[in-house]
Amino acid sequence: MEVILLDRVENLGNLGEVVTVRPGYGRNYLIPGGRAVAATEANRKVFDERRAELEKAAAESLAIAERRRDMLLELTGISISQRAGDEGKLFGSVGTVDIAAAVTEAGVELKKGEIRLPHGPFRQTGEYEVDIHMHPEVNATVRFSIVAE
Repeated sequence: MEVILLDRVENLGNLGEVVTVRPGYGRNYLIPGGRAVAATEANRKVFDERRAELEKAAAESLAIAERRRDMLLELTGISISQRAGDEGKLFGSVGTVDIAAAVTEAGVELKKGEIRLPHGPFRQTGEYEVDIHMHPEVNATVRFSIVAE
């Protein structure tokens, strides 16, 4: 299935590219999510008319993500307090919701879906770093500490 990308899609292509994807990926993810349209002749004409508008929106989205990244890099002293045992093992865990709440409380709006935890939630007190993926071209790293209550 050929689609025209309406936004930059990581590991697939940039705005305006015509790419071939599996039919299920196109029908169930790209098209309903507004990230692509089927590559018909009519959609190609509509896309050519809207190209400048879409490029402007993409540039604004990138600029917003870069500003948020700069604000995140300036943050220091983020602390999350959780109940823990004597050896520092948490009674629960610290996941994306807790990290997003702590960063938002520190002054930078952050969604839980932007946080990457490849090894799962944290279960010990200590100092940690997490990767933040705000835009396909913009990533940041946030440092925080988990302390016992």
